[in-house]
Amino acid sequence: MYFRSKVIFRLAATLAMLYLSLSSLAQRTQIRGFVDVLSTLQDGKVSFGFGEQDLFITSELNDRISFLGESVFKFTPTTPTEFSVSVERVIIKYNYIGNHNLLIGKHHTPLNYWNDTYHHGRVFFPTIDRPLLFAANIIPLHTVGVDLQGHDLGAVKFGYDFMVGNGLGSNEVSDNDKFKSVTAAIHIKPVDKLRLGLSYYYDVISKGADVHGKVINWQVDQQLLSGSIAYFGRKFEFLAESTLGFDHTDTTGTKQTSASYIYAGYKIHEKFIPYVRFDYLQYQDGEIYFTKNNTTSIVGGIRFQINYLAVVKLEYQHMKADIEGNVDKFTAQFAIGF
Repeated sequence: MYFRSKVIFRLAATLAMLYLSLSSLAQRTQIRGFVDVLSTLQDGKVSFGFGEQDLFITSELNDRISFLGESVFKFTPTTPTEFSVSVERVIIKYNYIGNHNLLIGKHHTPLNYWNDTYHHGRVFFPTIDRPLLFAANIIPLHTVGVDLQGHDLGAVKFGYDFMVGNGLGSNEVSDNDKFKSVTAAIHIKPVDKLRLGLSYYYDVISKGADVHGKVINWQVDQQLLSGSIAYFGRKFEFLAESTLGFDHTDTTGTKQTSASYIYAGYKIHEKFIPYVRFDYLQYQDGEIYFTKNNTTSIVGGIRFQINYLAVVKLEYQHMKADIEGNVDKFTAQFAIGF
């Protein structure tokens, strides 16, 4: 009897250790980091600095549940010598069947290819910085809410996102009004390296909402329509995106804003990719939600791909804008992942 009890105890202990071992293997957590340093020449002045330090965490809890977190450490322009921490994404994903997922948390709003594809690691950007429509706050970069997502469906690799979340003027923990934002996006990949996408966004921005540091004095009904063509092949790179914004108020009616950019690059060598990008922002007279700043910009540069996680970029930009006037700037960037 004693011998049998001893064997059973050892067997139970072995099974427990095996279970703990398999449980620890089921959760795979990765922590990656990204940072970039820059130097600019503008108006005869040379400046040095760095952009953002990005902490990127992914974890697979099991074969259906995973987590993604992204936090950025960046300089605070309003407070010299001080930096802030911004939680850019917190997403819990549940794969409920096949290539269909339920995502809950803070997301990059899937309105265009750039915002849906690139995170804050500049090492993966084809240019030094984002297109100008991001700095102009044309599209809502983040949404806190629920997203139904599918990808790589059928022969054309169809994908979709249907997201409901807190609207503009809200924060990460609560909505500022009773309205919800709605995002619907689809894309296909009919051939290798090519992605075609369309998206729609709707939100009601309440009177008194604080959006990007600007208090909105009228209720604004906003609709955004976006389209994109992206091709990143072995030699040639092309990305074109356009967004039409329709902002309606009772006093001004509906005003239209258009924001577009075209990027093209060509790999002349395994490591060298010269490129150009053209940006265009146009606001209709009477627009009161967006800051009216009609802008055209041309960027020319070269990207030197040291390896997958180390890139040097050199750029020249000429910009003509209503507010800034004419701007000519040279920028050098060294971006890495670690």
